[in-house]
Amino acid sequence: MERLKRIEQHFAASLEAQQRTLEAIGPRIVQAAETLAERLRQGGKILVCGNGGSAADAQHFAAELVNRFEIERPGLAAIALTTDSSALTSIANDYAFEQVFARQVRALGRPGDALLAISTSGHSPNVLAAITAAQASGLMTVALTGRDGGKIAGQLGAGDLELRVSATATARIQETHILIIHCLCDLIDQRLFNSGE
Repeated sequence: MERLKRIEQHFAASLEAQQRTLEAIGPRIVQAAETLAERLRQGGKILVCGNGGSAADAQHFAAELVNRFEIERPGLAAIALTTDSSALTSIANDYAFEQVFARQVRALGRPGDALLAISTSGHSPNVLAAITAAQASGLMTVALTGRDGGKIAGQLGAGDLELRVSATATARIQETHILIIHCLCDLIDQRLFNSGE
């Protein structure tokens, strides 16, 4: 029973973090989805980056757009900057690990594109560098963060959006990030393909 109690505590904490986040940033999630959908509608693409679990989330988001989320529709332009091992290792080797995403943003990003930057702490140096590169290249950024937003919160510009999870535990932040990602995918589909209600 002790193990079941621990599981119940995890579920309760996750639900609490998700509810607090919804109350804090629900309208901002809608705004982010509408902004990303408009970038896609105008022919732009979404570049996505993060480390560790956030790298998996970056790939998850890109896959949902390129393939499909819950409706049949054409693929949407998204690239996870976490997947090309040759690019990642050559950039880390020749320059610095801090530049693994920024160099790809400078190479692939164009004005009208967007960067989805994911960092549970808000302090990831390579994600911060990617945001700097995005700003210099004319991309807007949607940042998924947690805790107090970290350095990312202070680096975002006027046209950028932060979606900060109302939690401090990394697991709770990651669980809520994936829920936000699914909300973004659903709302992008709604905006671009007017599916359902």
